Amino acid sequence: MGARIGYVLKVYPRTSQTFVLTEILAHEKAGLEMDIFSLRRTDDTRFHAALARVQSPVFQIARAGTKATLVLNELREHGEHLPQLWQVVRESSANAEDLLQAARLSRAIVERGIVHLHAHFGTVATVVARLAARITGISYSFTAHAKDIFHEIVDEDVLRKKLADAAGVVTVSQFNVNYLQRKYATAAANVKLIYNGLDLEDFRYKPGGHRPPLILAVGRLVEKKGFSYLLSACALLRSRGVQFRCEIVGGGVLEPALRAQLEALELGGLVTICGAMSQSDVKQKIRQARLLAAPCVHAEDDDRDGLPTILLEAMALGTACISTPVTGIPEVLRHEATGLMVEERDEAGLADACERLLSDQELCDRLTQSGRQLVEAQFDIDKNTAEIRTFFSTMTGQNLAPDPRSGNA
Repeated sequence: MGARIGYVLKVYPRTSQTFVLTEILAHEKAGLEMDIFSLRRTDDTRFHAALARVQSPVFQIARAGTKATLVLNELREHGEHLPQLWQVVRESSANAEDLLQAARLSRAIVERGIVHLHAHFGTVATVVARLAARITGISYSFTAHAKDIFHEIVDEDVLRKKLADAAGVVTVSQFNVNYLQRKYATAAANVKLIYNGLDLEDFRYKPGGHRPPLILAVGRLVEKKGFSYLLSACALLRSRGVQFRCEIVGGGVLEPALRAQLEALELGGLVTICGAMSQSDVKQKIRQARLLAAPCVHAEDDDRDGLPTILLEAMALGTACISTPVTGIPEVLRHEATGLMVEERDEAGLADACERLLSDQELCDRLTQSGRQLVEAQFDIDKNTAEIRTFFSTMTGQNLAPDPRSGNA
């Protein structure tokens, strides 16, 4: 068994995090040896078909029990095999659960020959990876997305320490890089932009300007997705006599409120809230839609989207897109070039943009052709994960970036 990378996630698998699954599969295709560690059990009831293609072993790191004596006894047992454990315990302000999961992860690191840990999201996954790296003496890195950067619950002092301690930090938009380096200065000096990506073989382009007048929206039903403004825009389209249907795919805490709004606006015959779907079903929906609307907003708790993967998927497949200038979205959706941009919470502007795309096949196809070119240039998962593996190699001093064309792929 060669040198291995450990991927640490709060929950694996998680249906909404297709970008993690795509990244893991691309690493495997290139021959990277990996172990996947999940700190919580998933509560998803359906999974993407691509999950079955993952070959890397997955380890569930059990959570601590409630009795302090049992936690202490287990830490003592781990300490017999991990010489640095008690020093880390003494110096850390982490809670008992995170410390025990870090100790359990550390045992796996030693047993599995793991040389580097990478966590997705700078929250509990990074907390545990950081502790385990200190216990075992290996390096760690993490990918910072959106909620772990912007949300009001982010502890800035803790995030500053994570940024400073990590051997490297990846984030998924230039907006995020600029924000972190402006806010955290030298602590964020090692933050690197590597975009999420798509397996373009799975996302074949076909221009969609001729498709029926279906408006599609996909995402968790939470405030930052802005779906309430899409419902209001649909009411405006109806009042203008525009022919359309709208489908919103996803589930979440705002589903009751959105259904109540739908009913109040009397949109039941035009708009459907479909619930969560598998990735293959979502792709099929995108291929059927004339346009995809992603009316993202800054939420009241300061949460926001980083760069929604659904926009990349739609652009790759040939579906025209509308979105808002939130965080990294303008890096991919360029107004009148690769899509149409409207301001946050601008229901009339959103309705205007939808009406344009519903009535102008030539505009749809022009935007999607440019969008596909941009995705191919900047969001190819094979190219972007090769960059991540080079990043890992730099941090570990070992060649962890095999050439996908070498025969290991």
